[in-house]
Amino acid sequence: MAEAHQAVAFQFTVTPDGIDLQLSREVLKHIYISGVTSWKKRAIRFKNSVLTGVYPASPSSWLIVVIAIMSTMYARIDPSMGMIERIKTSLPVSEFMTVQTQMVLSAILFATGLWLSFIFLLRYILKALLSYHGWIFESHGKMSFSTKIWLSLVKLLSGRRPLLYSFQASLPHLPVPSIDDTISRYLESVRPLLDDEQYKQMEIVANDFKKDPAPKFQKHLKLKSWWATNYVSDWWEEYIYLRGRDPIMVNSNFYTMDFLYVIPTQRQAARAGNVVHAMLQYRRKLERGELTPLRALGIVPMCSFQYERMFNTTRIPGIETGKDIFHLCFTYYLTIDDRPRDSWMLISWFLTRLCLCSDFVQHLKDRKHLVVYHRGRFFKVWLYYGGRHLWPSELELQFQRILDDKSEPQPGEIKLPSLTAGNRVPWARARLKYFRDGVNRASLEAIETAAFFLTLDDEAHGYDPENIRSLDLYAKSLLHGKCYDRWFDKSFTLIVYKNGKLGVNTEHSWADSPIIGHMWEYVLATDCFHLGYTAEGHCKGDINKSLVPPTRLQWDIPKACQEIIEGSYMIAKGIADDVDFHGCLFNEFGKGLIKKCRTSPDAFIQLALQLAQYRDKGEFCLTYESSMTRMFREGRTETVRSCTCESTAFVKAMDDESITNEQRLELFKIAAEKHQNMYRLAMTGAGIDRHLFCLYIVSKVMGIDSPFLKQVLSEPWRLSTSQTPQQQLNLIDIQKFPKYVGAGGGFGPVADDGYGVSYIIVGENLITFHISSKFSSPETDSFRFGQNIRQAMLDIRALFNLKEKKM
Repeated sequence: MAEAHQAVAFQFTVTPDGIDLQLSREVLKHIYISGVTSWKKRAIRFKNSVLTGVYPASPSSWLIVVIAIMSTMYARIDPSMGMIERIKTSLPVSEFMTVQTQMVLSAILFATGLWLSFIFLLRYILKALLSYHGWIFESHGKMSFSTKIWLSLVKLLSGRRPLLYSFQASLPHLPVPSIDDTISRYLESVRPLLDDEQYKQMEIVANDFKKDPAPKFQKHLKLKSWWATNYVSDWWEEYIYLRGRDPIMVNSNFYTMDFLYVIPTQRQAARAGNVVHAMLQYRRKLERGELTPLRALGIVPMCSFQYERMFNTTRIPGIETGKDIFHLCFTYYLTIDDRPRDSWMLISWFLTRLCLCSDFVQHLKDRKHLVVYHRGRFFKVWLYYGGRHLWPSELELQFQRILDDKSEPQPGEIKLPSLTAGNRVPWARARLKYFRDGVNRASLEAIETAAFFLTLDDEAHGYDPENIRSLDLYAKSLLHGKCYDRWFDKSFTLIVYKNGKLGVNTEHSWADSPIIGHMWEYVLATDCFHLGYTAEGHCKGDINKSLVPPTRLQWDIPKACQEIIEGSYMIAKGIADDVDFHGCLFNEFGKGLIKKCRTSPDAFIQLALQLAQYRDKGEFCLTYESSMTRMFREGRTETVRSCTCESTAFVKAMDDESITNEQRLELFKIAAEKHQNMYRLAMTGAGIDRHLFCLYIVSKVMGIDSPFLKQVLSEPWRLSTSQTPQQQLNLIDIQKFPKYVGAGGGFGPVADDGYGVSYIIVGENLITFHISSKFSSPETDSFRFGQNIRQAMLDIRALFNLKEKKM
């Protein structure tokens, strides 16, 4: 066991002559290198935090201001109008300070204060400029003179090389819409879904709410908007994600796919080695804040706060109510031997456990290991050696060792991850009872404190043009797998299949899909175009066989806990088996042709989805499209209600033979413009649903029942849609490498009788749709809906083709 011997830094033996101390030079060398690396990392983080803290100014500008003030003093000019003299008289008298030294120190303090005031002024001006959103409502390709001036000022104040978090202090807060605007937009959104009598009744309920108690709720909400960084985000995370007690697998987590057409290597361990190393590179840039912030138009910054919890993060299960946790704690208290006897210790013991009323997100720093799952076994893999990241070839060696390990799973180990796939309460109770000490606690801590979770899957997946179901099976595997081979509570689980294909399953509470998409784009580009592989498909670089092999995690899972695991697995399996998925590759045309129609690609697709929905079910439904609000600090998402009076008029006209194609085209343009305007309103903080959601939370806290809010939040979204962003970093030239296109990602159905549709616009000639529904619903069929989407897209294109021929 040479590796174990080298892992010991020193050995000693007691002899009659004293203690004989033997030091291992190799280990001490690694300890020294690790310490130097750690201090370098701290220095870089400190430097970057200073750069971020003084942005949009720079540390060098402080020196310029000091020199300028000192120069004016020697020229006998006092720019401070007597303030330097006042600071001098306020300094403590000291025999070690001459009059001249006091004057210099006073000037430096004044210059520093002036410099800080200048920074706050610049931030205030930049925040005021970023609060202007008129540019987003202007027609594409047309920019007013005032917007050009505004863009120039924003560019001027934005500095030259901002870091990831440089703009955070300059971003405006999300505004609270007025009650009148929100109610008016809500009534407009439900008008096409209600008959005259239903709409009249809804108007009465809405107007009653607007009179009372809406003003009371609004006052509290505005107070929160003044006090909190964002009046929505913390409640959205808490009540939409963390308070839910249903399984998060399928219902909350989402997935992201690999390249659609390309597998860089067929070697599973090699692909995992390159990708994990690329993720570590990304994490290093992220922790140092060295990533370039995302900016609309290349100028307007987006909020970056969601990136903070990408790595080293786990969702910890909690129990729904204080009553439940109190009952559990009391029952558990009676069964343990080491229960606290002192009254204050007893109160502290209970209060600690009463904090587990809901799930919470645990985020740590500087995690140096990951946990790998393969064939029912857990392995701990260290990611550092001698103060540096393991090279891809070294990671490949470690992963190959896991693949070659023939040991069998321990009792209860193989399906242990299904606890994170089932209902939250049994998982929380099992965690509190069976994983509180011993090897179970140590192993669970290894998983929950890991940088992320890796599954070396024993199946092969990916898109196969000769197999129409290949993309469907690939998506289902990423979404839920076998229900026990992903740790659904980790911020994300990296899945690498035995044929080299891979993907990611992401827990949703900590961030939205564009955030993980940003990392994924960097990783795929680094994997293929920077790291690469040898001709045999291995990772490049030398192999260091002296690395300590991966460590098996040990478990002692009693029969009672195994029964809970099996119960969670059966619940998760029932959910997974009910998912009906279809991946639809639409390559008849793409963004290129749609732009020639002078229409927003997103509006085009959304109207096609409305047409497909109507043809599929013969009726319209409440439709959810996700829009981002990251132009505001800590902004996440807002809902665009895509089913409008204008879109329903267009859809009905498409199947009405009495209406000409010219009339249909005109209705399409009106509906597309309406959709674009709603999307812009949502992006600029004037949406409907987040405001109503927060009003509902206030009503619950105040104990005031609102029939209107209760009805609004109980309405099902039978068509839930989302666009996956593409080319956020522009690291891959799709025109030059057309095969290296991403396949996007998707999510599970939101309603039992509805569809979930995610789509990604890839390049100029491909749109990929990820469609999910439930087999248990007789009203839905994902493959049928995919065919309806394809036909709807073609029918809308035909309108433009017909007009072009006539012209």
